[in-house]
Amino acid sequence: MAVKWSGGHSSSVLCLTVSAEGLVASGAERGELALWDGGGSPVAQLRLPQAEDVTSVLFSCRRPSTLYTAHGETISVLDVRSLQEPLQRFHVNEEEINCLSVNDTDGLLAAADDSGAIKVVDLESKKVSRSLRHSNICSSVAFRPQRPQSLVSCGLDMQVMLWNLQKVRPLWSTNLQECEMEEESPQSAGQFFNPPLAHSLSVASCGNIFSCGAQDGKVRLFRVTGARFEQELEFQAHSLGVSQVLFVPEGYWLLSGGNDGKVLLWDLSSNLGKQQKSPAKSLHRKKAQAAACSRKDGKLNKAASNEHPGVVPKLSIEHGEKVNWLSCAEIKGSRRVLVADQSSSVSAYPLPEP
Repeated sequence: MAVKWSGGHSSSVLCLTVSAEGLVASGAERGELALWDGGGSPVAQLRLPQAEDVTSVLFSCRRPSTLYTAHGETISVLDVRSLQEPLQRFHVNEEEINCLSVNDTDGLLAAADDSGAIKVVDLESKKVSRSLRHSNICSSVAFRPQRPQSLVSCGLDMQVMLWNLQKVRPLWSTNLQECEMEEESPQSAGQFFNPPLAHSLSVASCGNIFSCGAQDGKVRLFRVTGARFEQELEFQAHSLGVSQVLFVPEGYWLLSGGNDGKVLLWDLSSNLGKQQKSPAKSLHRKKAQAAACSRKDGKLNKAASNEHPGVVPKLSIEHGEKVNWLSCAEIKGSRRVLVADQSSSVSAYPLPEP
């Protein structure tokens, strides 16, 4: 079922990205960077200086030939039309970068790192405009579409945070472990041994719904309302940690990849729709949220997911390897999910039509 893209790397592929023009970039261990055409053939390769692992790659929203690449503590800006020396470098992070995000005006670039810091670079002035922080490794950061000053982040401190770049402190935050303990579920004791360390975030194209994948195997969906967010849905997705979540462009189809070697596709539109039809409950929950996590919110959503056991994957792929990264590409008129794992190749699987 999978088509293997090989020949671009000799080391484990760590990250992927797809340009608006359909060009795929992949980063691997030991500084390896590769570009692929839609057919899965490598068209260019580069080894970055110091052979540091390439941990995140990202195409510019408005300039599809510009590629931002994180390797070690450095961000290199490359022109994929001539994959040679970087056009410029930013060295603003103190520890290894885990994730890059650029806002949709192409004005700001955020880099989350192992120190817990998120450095936000103004791409015009080429200077750090904001330094935000988690108390442990910040694993993922994402700007919200159509809201160039707003972003969400998560980390191994089990915190999920909403930021507005006009402020240094988060507008709103949730501790995933506190939510679990307050729900008093039978699994609560197990949280000490399998805590919900947050690994990955993805924001839907509407900008108000975002998902988070965590070490406890669960996927959580949140809705942003003004200067805060509340949990809409939570479900057990994988038997081991969720390493990646990714909203497919347009709508509420979500891909998740896990340490259990599975890649799952979820159609969450009906589940989110049910939540939207209850404004009274939503208002009640918002009023109850005096702390970072609302006990009422957690219990309401637990009940909702029990009432609607239809949170089952639309597609289940037994990939067989721990998933490092997921991306979605339009290839020859049909969608593919691209999977990076511990191997040196990229796997491409077909996705059903919406």
